Amino acid sequence: MRRKTPLLIAMLSFLPVPALAHPHIFIDAKFEVVAAPDGSISELRNVWSFDEVFSSSVLMDYDKAGSQALNASELKAVGKTVRDSLAQYGYYTNVTSNGKAVPMAKPDAIQADYKNGSLILTFSLKPEQKTFLKGTTTFGIYDKTLYTAVDFATDSDMTSSGTALGRCKRKVIRPNPKEVMAENQAALTSMFFSDPKGTDYSLLVATRLEVQC
Repeated sequence: MRRKTPLLIAMLSFLPVPALAHPHIFIDAKFEVVAAPDGSISELRNVWSFDEVFSSSVLMDYDKAGSQALNASELKAVGKTVRDSLAQYGYYTNVTSNGKAVPMAKPDAIQADYKNGSLILTFSLKPEQKTFLKGTTTFGIYDKTLYTAVDFATDSDMTSSGTALGRCKRKVIRPNPKEVMAENQAALTSMFFSDPKGTDYSLLVATRLEVQC
């Protein structure tokens, strides 16, 4: 039986938080909030490009023909595996509307590609219930277990579109990890050891898009 370690274990295992203090998988991400004409969230578009080490391990697991490439059926299998497995992690997507969490529905599909040594996943998410962009809506793409690092290289990698957003203000928040550590030093011990599925620290240091309407 072919092993599926990278996708089924490396990304998705419930490992103790101390073991996840340093990321093992790295993603260069692009994110877009699309607003519907009525001012609600239409969809959240994601493009994830994985690091070469993780990508090569996926290639090794799914390249059944040994061609050093992934054909259409193999890429489809990768996308299906990630779609099914990352559901329990909310696809690393954390959205709040005026401080209240906004659950996301499972994507219809996750499209996988393999280019220049990198696994690329493309997918869209929609809220489980209609959610209007009123007040402050915050969008964060991060892994609460800290096993996977999601990076937005520039502020332009977190965008928004839709005429309804013309009345809104948006900004990308990039917390300084050193400042976060200094400001929360007393609480970090309890954060790391009280919750085996994730910590508040991931939220404190995550790059986020904030939209005010």
